Amino acid sequence: MINALTVDVEDYHNVLARDWLDVEASPTHAVVDNTNRLVELFSRYDTRATFFILGEVAESYPQLIRDIAAAGHELGVHGYRHRQIFKLTPEGFHQEISMAKSLVEDAAGVQVSGHRAPAFSITPDTRWALEVLADVGFRFDSSIFPSGRVHLDAPQSLSRWPLPHGWPGFRPDIHEITLDSGRTIIEVPMSTVSIAGCIPLPACGGGYLRHFPLAVTRWAIRRIQRRRPAVVYLHPYDIELTGKPPDTDRLGADQARRVRRYHRLQVRNRHTVEGKILRLLEEFRFATVGEVIRNVI
Repeated sequence: MINALTVDVEDYHNVLARDWLDVEASPTHAVVDNTNRLVELFSRYDTRATFFILGEVAESYPQLIRDIAAAGHELGVHGYRHRQIFKLTPEGFHQEISMAKSLVEDAAGVQVSGHRAPAFSITPDTRWALEVLADVGFRFDSSIFPSGRVHLDAPQSLSRWPLPHGWPGFRPDIHEITLDSGRTIIEVPMSTVSIAGCIPLPACGGGYLRHFPLAVTRWAIRRIQRRRPAVVYLHPYDIELTGKPPDTDRLGADQARRVRRYHRLQVRNRHTVEGKILRLLEEFRFATVGEVIRNVI
């Protein structure tokens, strides 16, 4: 079984500043350094991945996008400013995703056909986003968790906003969706596993890779690929070894406490991730989302 390896290219520092500290900030060079490190790790095993890139990262660091493409990886779009879809209108989402797609394509000189929503925010309430993606020209999306669970990268208990997450009952396999308009788009759902017949639980990347022992992710991939490819996702900051806490002096006590808790959760066990990635690359076969789609559809 060939599994999909994906990276959501976002900068932890500017997303943290904007979403949690109410400070407008541009991506920092950390996203370049960390992404290049992932590219180097993948090259050791001659593995290609799909990199879903924020438009603002492509705008700030176009050479990074060219370098990713030159290394043979597939490019996708991760929105423009990492705004979850439930914060946008259909018109606003259309504008943001069109701009981000153009920025990534202009930087690399290649056409982009894949999309992943920030915080996996395509849910039953935002299913209209699939029509927008088809209208803009995306061939596939990989944004839906077939689960009603909150994911570890945006824990509900710490969030400043309600974070609808997951699509309970959504088909877990890669498949083509016929939209109300009659157009189609391929959905590549995120990986979930069920234990003893319980509700599906998210797995295979991000916070799950950071917080849980490697054995959990290995078990999940093996279980998933009995029936379908697993979809593994990473962030560049997952391997960034920084423990510097954010400046919360300007925040109220309650919000400052939540920001510090969120930061502790985000940096916890980052030192283990690089080794875990190498072990996964040794044990399993990975490819781009586009290649995996060609193998199953």
